[in-house]
Amino acid sequence: MGQSLSPVQNLTVVVPCFNESEAIQPLVERLCDLREDLSGLDSFRVILVDDGSGDDTWHRMQDITTHMPWIERLRHDQNRGITAAIMTGMRAATTEYVATLDSDCTYDPLQMRQLLAAVDGQVAIVTASPYHPLGVVLGVPGWRLLLSKAASTAYATVINVDLHTYTSCFRIYRRSVFVDLELRNQGFVGMAELLWMAIRDGGTVKETPAVLTSRRVGYSKLRTLPVIAGHLRLIGQIIYQRLSRQL
Repeated sequence: MGQSLSPVQNLTVVVPCFNESEAIQPLVERLCDLREDLSGLDSFRVILVDDGSGDDTWHRMQDITTHMPWIERLRHDQNRGITAAIMTGMRAATTEYVATLDSDCTYDPLQMRQLLAAVDGQVAIVTASPYHPLGVVLGVPGWRLLLSKAASTAYATVINVDLHTYTSCFRIYRRSVFVDLELRNQGFVGMAELLWMAIRDGGTVKETPAVLTSRRVGYSKLRTLPVIAGHLRLIGQIIYQRLSRQL
């Protein structure tokens, strides 16, 4: 049995899923492993959010998790974006600490223990980074790395905070800090916006090294040009907000 990880005694894991029919089975198997690894917690629950999938993701969720009362299933009627799905899960959670991870398990969920160990009484968000000096990237396409690293470099420049990754989905949030936020970006760019809003409002952000691998099933839903445009818009908004505060 795993040891208790103070101050986190109750944890909800939110997993956004969009057209991930092939990934549901291995995802749930890995979540079962994570539940066992974190068995020292008082409670461990999972919320799977089907973000308006057009395949049979929703039915696979239902079939595979029918006899797992610790897994809750929610569904968007239409695709709204990864950040919207995360916020839906966070608002449905009843625990103060909410973790999020990618449905494709490109971050092994068992790395969650490292994130939990970084939580203290002040932290608003702990985010994983494969670009941390102790992080590792394995088999990820070069274009994905280029986009992610370029975005992180740009955010680091305008926000001026010592982080290596701004777009990771693998995180732990203090729910009370984020649950009522209204975001402009509901898709991939919203991950950076959540981080910025925490920093803007004086929240403590921590980063832990992580191993990122290539996906083994399914395909990426990231649309490169719209995401690049979204990042540029958000960076412009951040610059404007920071300059406005200095006036």
